Amino acid sequence: MLQDAMFPVKEIPAIWADQDNGNILKKDTGHKFIVREDTGEVLSCMTDNYRLVKNETIIKAAEPIINKYKGKIKEVNVFGKGHSTHMSWHFPNHLVKIGKNDEMTPEIVIGNSYNGTVGVNIIAGAFRLICSNGAVIGIVASKYKNKHIQSNISLDDFDSVISETMDKTKLIFKEEFPVLQGTNFKDKHIINFLKMFPIQANEMVTQALIANRPKSFWDLFNVGTNVLSHHMNRNAQSTHGIEGRLYPAIKKWAEKEASVAIA
Repeated sequence: MLQDAMFPVKEIPAIWADQDNGNILKKDTGHKFIVREDTGEVLSCMTDNYRLVKNETIIKAAEPIINKYKGKIKEVNVFGKGHSTHMSWHFPNHLVKIGKNDEMTPEIVIGNSYNGTVGVNIIAGAFRLICSNGAVIGIVASKYKNKHIQSNISLDDFDSVISETMDKTKLIFKEEFPVLQGTNFKDKHIINFLKMFPIQANEMVTQALIANRPKSFWDLFNVGTNVLSHHMNRNAQSTHGIEGRLYPAIKKWAEKEASVAIA
């Protein structure tokens, strides 16, 4: 699947041209086009300060480190004819038991774009082994970002970022998940939960809530991941956006309710 993200791209200077008495005048605009070579698609027009970082370069830098931890490719999504890419790996050798018949492993998500919407971006999540299409649960380790500018690109620190992600993700499993499991939600949380999804998905999400009858915030989170991984378009950026917001939102609700109960 990684081959889908390794399409060739190149830079073409954006030159302004005009005629004066039959002479062609050219002027550097300070911009350049980022072009997908295999299709000829213009992915963006960026300033000359933008540094092109190819998906292929990122993959080649990340793969040896990910392989060291026995990571396995999970999903590759290419959006907008190639202007941005979302790649994820999970680590089945680093299993953490959450409860009976409920196991997860850390997950690494690497994003990149050719239109300036995101730089090199690494976040951490979790992979539910009982669900082969489990959703990213949110940022649970330090977030790595690098903008595409000439003086600010470094792929050399992938090793430390991924190592830190593995350690912090397992710590979150042990400290945050028990709060979600041990705290029940209220009706207001169902309303807020439904608001996270697009209106056209409300009936589908409601049916999932009725079928699963969640009680704890952990149950509610599981309903959300099931809907996202099985019933929504995995090639839509909006789906991944909801995934990124789901866990932080539910965690915040659970921690607030748990603190009230203690008080």
